[in-house]
Amino acid sequence: MPSETSPTARALRTLEILQTRPGTTADELGARLGVTERAARRYVEILREAGIPVTSLRGPHGGYRLGRGTRLPPVTFTQTEALGLVMAVLDSHPEADDLVSTALGKVIRALPEDVGRQAATLREHASAAPDRYAARPDTAVTSELVAAVAARRRVLVTYRGESGSEWVAQVDPWAVVVRYGRWYLLCHSHRADAVRTYRVDRVLAVEHTGTAFTPPADLDPVAALEQHLGTGWQFTTRVVFAAPLADVAPWIGAQMGRLEAAGEDRCVLTGTTRNPAMYAQEWLASVPFAFRVEDGPELREAVAALAARLAAAVADGLLADGSLADGPR
Repeated sequence: MPSETSPTARALRTLEILQTRPGTTADELGARLGVTERAARRYVEILREAGIPVTSLRGPHGGYRLGRGTRLPPVTFTQTEALGLVMAVLDSHPEADDLVSTALGKVIRALPEDVGRQAATLREHASAAPDRYAARPDTAVTSELVAAVAARRRVLVTYRGESGSEWVAQVDPWAVVVRYGRWYLLCHSHRADAVRTYRVDRVLAVEHTGTAFTPPADLDPVAALEQHLGTGWQFTTRVVFAAPLADVAPWIGAQMGRLEAAGEDRCVLTGTTRNPAMYAQEWLASVPFAFRVEDGPELREAVAALAARLAAAVADGLLADGSLADGPR
């Protein structure tokens, strides 16, 4: 914090830190406030003198915590924070439904006039194109899943698959991950006895069981999601690239499957997909190395169709019926 920050501002900042990071030690508090440990303890005492219950515990899991029943002051935003909030809402909810629009309006109206004016202007005049791949899940369902993740409690989920069929699965919810506008539940499914990724917008209901679980100690939710998005789908894929593994790897997302070396100047990508056309057009076509689809008739057909369409795009002239020529004339 700036050296000229007032004691009152530091006391309020202390309250904010303890609210968001329970268990903060005096050393950590001093570092965040830009003061000594002794001064940090003094700001804690100021909060206590103001009637705010702050408890302290010694030991490796100790630190300062706000007591139960603490009445916190209204949330305040700087101009930068307020604009960042509006930008985030526009970015993630470009078509802003009634729920989000109402909530954002309340936040803007509660801001100080000078800050709120800028946020309101940004909201009024900035526009964002909707993401055609985004699929917004039910708010209540998402809340139940997040609560189960935080509590590490097993749940029963009623799920509707892409084909429209429905089933109930007992899962250990490891994490909720947002990827390119879509919300996923990364979990261990006891129904399949395997790791699964479920689209949260296809979860119809969540029932808590009260049974505890322990997630993997080294879990990286984003990496695990990417890995499992490339397995377990209907159509198999096997693609050989005429380039070394180190050159191809930066172009291959984990959702495309497993990439392995096949000699010094070749590598093989194996996996599965639910959408061969997307696999060919959006993923394989972007890789700047020669490749051959060795397995997966559906993917071979999709690549052939894409190749024909691109070849037609550079063909000369039109046919007699006005359609594009099939090739150079």
